[in-house]
Amino acid sequence: MTTLPRPAAAVIALSVFALDRWSKWMVETHLTMDSVKTVIPGFFNVIRSENTGVAFSMFAEGGGRFHTIGLVTLSLTAIAVLAFMLWKIERMDRISAVALSLIFGGAVGNVWDRMIAGAVTDFLDFYFGSYHWYTFNIADSAICTGAGLLLLSMFLTRNHQEAKA
Repeated sequence: MTTLPRPAAAVIALSVFALDRWSKWMVETHLTMDSVKTVIPGFFNVIRSENTGVAFSMFAEGGGRFHTIGLVTLSLTAIAVLAFMLWKIERMDRISAVALSLIFGGAVGNVWDRMIAGAVTDFLDFYFGSYHWYTFNIADSAICTGAGLLLLSMFLTRNHQEAKA
C-alpha cells in the first residue's frame, strides 16, 4: 500500500487553506455584499454572500452568538478528528490521504471565517435558467472533492479485496 508522506499532506491542506483565504479576501475587498459579477452568462456568477450556517446554508436560520459558538465548537472537533486521522497517515492509501488533506484544509478555511467574522464568505454561484445551485467557496469545493475521493477509495478498496478473494 503506497501512502502519502505527512509533509505532502500538509502541503495539500495548507494550499487549500491559502487558496481559500486568498479567494475570499479578493471577493471581500472587490465586491460589495450581494453584488454580482457575471462570468459566464446563464451559467456562472461571482457573488459576495455570507453563510451563517454550514454546508449549503444548513442551520443558517439559527443566528446569534451561541449558534456561532456551537458551529465553531463542532468544526474544531471535526478538525481535531481529521488531524488525528492524518497523523496516522501511514495506515491509509494515497487517495484517502489526499481526500482527508483536502477536507482538513477546507474545514480550517471555513472555521477560520466563522471564528473571525461569525459567517463564511461564499461567492461561487452556478446556475442554469432559474435553477441556482447553493453558493459556495473554495473550502467547500475541497471538502466535497475530498468526500468524493473518500467514497472512491472505499469503492476501489472493496473491489480490490473482492478480486483477491
